[in-house]
Amino acid sequence: MNFEEYFPVWHKLSPLHQKMLSEGTAVRQVKKNTVLRGGEEECLGLLLVCSGQLRAYILSEDGREVTIYRLFERDICLFSASCMMNSIQFDITIEAEKDSEIRIISPQVYAKVMEESAPLANYTNQIMASRFSEVMWLVERIMWQSFDRRLAEFLLEESRIEETGELRITHEKIASHLGTAREVVTRMLRYFKSEGLVELSRGVVEILDEDGLLKLCGQD
Repeated sequence: MNFEEYFPVWHKLSPLHQKMLSEGTAVRQVKKNTVLRGGEEECLGLLLVCSGQLRAYILSEDGREVTIYRLFERDICLFSASCMMNSIQFDITIEAEKDSEIRIISPQVYAKVMEESAPLANYTNQIMASRFSEVMWLVERIMWQSFDRRLAEFLLEESRIEETGELRITHEKIASHLGTAREVVTRMLRYFKSEGLVELSRGVVEILDEDGLLKLCGQD
């Protein structure tokens, strides 16, 4: 495994610290829909995505989900090792959206190296700051953006990820990503269909007018 793909500061670590991280890493193959970490479960460790796709989301008291970010090849997830951050309590659930191969670095090992290595500590703080920025951006969207715009943005993003305009996704799954009710998604998708933006069939949303969706997002 090439750790430099995940840690640009790898060359700044001592041989001992590189060895500790390498030997403290385990490989795991996970199937689609596998929950890697529940919101209140014990510390899993630092996740490195080798292939596949993961989803990180939070769960409300009434059971409603909202996706806070997604993880792709060469991404790192720190919130799965929240026990390393004493002042931060962040209940987050992580599941595999696709069959994935991941590496898990022991939280004890990573915390030890981070304590002794300023370059790794600084890089870890950069990742954490970036993730919190994504969360705050999401909160702003939920609070201030209209739902039709949020849905249009989601469909376009999903199309880019899957590299197709024919999205095999249920209304319930879209609702889970966007933190709303399935009925709300269904009503808006029906409106999109009436405007000629999408075509709907069971378990499929087909984008017909990408430019129209872009206009809803404020992009001409």
